[in-house]
Amino acid sequence: MGGLLVLFGLDVVQAVAVVISGNLVWLGVGYLSISGPAAGSPSTIIGRAFFGLHGNRIVSLIRGWLVGVLYEAINLSVGALAGFALVELFFGEASALVKILIVVGLAAATFTISVYGHATIMKLSPWFTWALLSALAVMAWFVVSRADFSYVPEAGVLSGGPMWATAAAGFAIIASAPLSWPVGADYSRYLPATSSARSITLWTALGGFLPAAGIAVLGVLAGTVIDMSNPEKAMAEILPAWFYPIFLLVIVVGSISNNALTAYSTGLALLAVGIPWRRSVTIIFDAVIAVGVTLYALFISDFIGTLSGILEVTIAILAPSMAIYAVDIYLRRNRYNGPSLQNTTNNSPYWFRGGFNVGGMSALVIASIVSFFCINTTFWIGPLASALGGADISVFVGMVLGGGIYALTEGDRIRSSTHEHSSEPPVFAAESRGPK
Repeated sequence: MGGLLVLFGLDVVQAVAVVISGNLVWLGVGYLSISGPAAGSPSTIIGRAFFGLHGNRIVSLIRGWLVGVLYEAINLSVGALAGFALVELFFGEASALVKILIVVGLAAATFTISVYGHATIMKLSPWFTWALLSALAVMAWFVVSRADFSYVPEAGVLSGGPMWATAAAGFAIIASAPLSWPVGADYSRYLPATSSARSITLWTALGGFLPAAGIAVLGVLAGTVIDMSNPEKAMAEILPAWFYPIFLLVIVVGSISNNALTAYSTGLALLAVGIPWRRSVTIIFDAVIAVGVTLYALFISDFIGTLSGILEVTIAILAPSMAIYAVDIYLRRNRYNGPSLQNTTNNSPYWFRGGFNVGGMSALVIASIVSFFCINTTFWIGPLASALGGADISVFVGMVLGGGIYALTEGDRIRSSTHEHSSEPPVFAAESRGPK
């Protein structure tokens, strides 16, 4: 996504600053992950504590599943474009049928891994990690050696209001990646309940920040010498002929590994909604939807416009929901009662009013609406963004409003409550695991 910042008109220093600042949101992802070992449940179940049983179903359907499927489509699209370029490199122009088969093949590989679940993902992750890291190190050498560090955009270096407006839009796009990962507890729940919260936060954040920021910075540098509107093909201009196919293969494998994690979490989200399917069925259902969205983005719509639009619009719900989650962890000092979270009857302490936590749902709805009015995309410019000269401040507004409203409406209740504090020893939470 770093290449998009150069296309927007930022110079190298401005673009790198946006990349670094946007990826600091991974600290939030790390912080949310500490709830996994404490609750022994995935994020979509922990959400019952701040949205209520029924409220959480709605949020899981929209934030956990719908947004997740959109990101699956984005990852699938990126991998497919690399696959198209790889086929064309060796066999010439790919027909529409061949391109469709590539999309379907990538989806099959991705979602097969997800169907086999957490254990399979953990077994394959080291292989994916080292293979991708090795290839990216080689690519970094060629990109850095050919980059134009004195690059000046055609329209000149942005300054003042236009610079801040462009940087804000870029920040929203970069931050959308970590914001789309409020599901760290889906994986951290397998850690011992006594695990260090600080270690979970920092290692999770570092694991997200380093690759995301590193790849984005390489995108910025590559954008100084090639047109990043079609990076899969343009990278051939700065990579040696022997490495270019490896680069394309890295993108394909990277999209598969990234999507396997996303699909695992979206499958859990559908289970949290209450759909009585096996997890394997939910993942196959995800695959069908993701393939449909991918084909639309690649063959009917403008891919770059669709990509940036999806990334920015989803922020309207992702930013406030992350803030609400984080505030809830802070207010209750990360004390979650695993067995109570699994109770889905009206006797549950998370039943609230008719299954809805009014404070949590109100905070999310109000903050999401206001955040949506602050968005600036190719197809929607919110009235608040227009009033600010086009500056997209949706991330900041969504987080401050969502977290602030939730703290004001629910803070006293959470602090004074006693039924949500587990009376069992810490290991009990580790034994009360949610859906696998």
